Amino acid sequence: MKKTNASTEYPPEDRNRLLRAAPLLQAWFAENARPLPWRGERDPYRIWVSETMLQQTRIEAVLGYYPRFTEAFPALAALAEAPEEKVLKLWEGLGYYSRARNMHRAARICLEQYGGALPGTAAELKRLPGVGAYTAGAVASLAFGEAAPAVDGNVLRILARFLNDERDVLQPAVKKEAEALLKAVLEQQERPGVFNEALMELGEVICLPNGSPRCSRCPLGGTCGALAAGTEKDLPNRGEARPRRLEKKTVLLLRCGGRTALEKRPDKGLLAGLYGFPILDGELGRTDLVPWLNSFGVPFRDLRGAGQARHVFTHVEWEMTAWEAETEAELPGFLYADRGEIETRYALPAAFKAFRERL
Repeated sequence: MKKTNASTEYPPEDRNRLLRAAPLLQAWFAENARPLPWRGERDPYRIWVSETMLQQTRIEAVLGYYPRFTEAFPALAALAEAPEEKVLKLWEGLGYYSRARNMHRAARICLEQYGGALPGTAAELKRLPGVGAYTAGAVASLAFGEAAPAVDGNVLRILARFLNDERDVLQPAVKKEAEALLKAVLEQQERPGVFNEALMELGEVICLPNGSPRCSRCPLGGTCGALAAGTEKDLPNRGEARPRRLEKKTVLLLRCGGRTALEKRPDKGLLAGLYGFPILDGELGRTDLVPWLNSFGVPFRDLRGAGQARHVFTHVEWEMTAWEAETEAELPGFLYADRGEIETRYALPAAFKAFRERL
């Protein structure tokens, strides 16, 4: 049955179709699962680390980070007891740094309130900082065998195509109904975590986004509603995307005696709490920057342009122009570090990568 925006919930036959498809999906996964560093892991802590890293991030980007992170923090207690600066440095370049900061906070809560272990249910996991419904479901099902759904964009895309559902998958009601549908299916599975992981894998390698599904290789192709209707490249419906806000920024590379000025960003907002080069709002030129530098009362020289760069965040795009200068003394209000310290100690966001190479 073709579902449209007028439909309000999944009919019972959708659950039955998924139940019949479950053995096909899990058999395909058993033979085709990629050998990822965290695959087959049953330690709740390590599953949590991998699922947190994978939020809004490609698997390829996580492959190098997960082994380094778990080597530095092999158990939850090690993460809880580590200084935040070290946690952020190991996260450097992975983006969405609030994930690392929340994971650090959650580890400390687990150490204090749960005897040094993660709680064993999705409901309890969701009480931890940074743990949403998807991560809670993934950890609870993979580590503890709970019939907890883990619904993200991959899963919503699979369901939209498999059930030929034309509704906007970004609508909260659609996600809520998908969670209820999958929970009913998971309750009939001997290993709910394997079913969840198989769905994740299908969305990563077969049921691809942007109108590019590999239907000829899909274990569910014979029962896919969208493939039968010829709508597989049109789904899912994601409504109208909000345009990103464009912001112009001026980045300053201020050097003194082989050391470069850094500033710690505010605790709230974009790149909260991270170190970076001083940055000013707007696209400023020499006539703007000379008075700004003079306001510190420290002589400077060699003020010159240092290039341009663009960085795209989820909802914001930065268009950056950089300037560099030498000062005779360190400017007050900034932290100065040499290149070695920046490489090993301070986590600089990827937004500054183009300018970091000038050090």
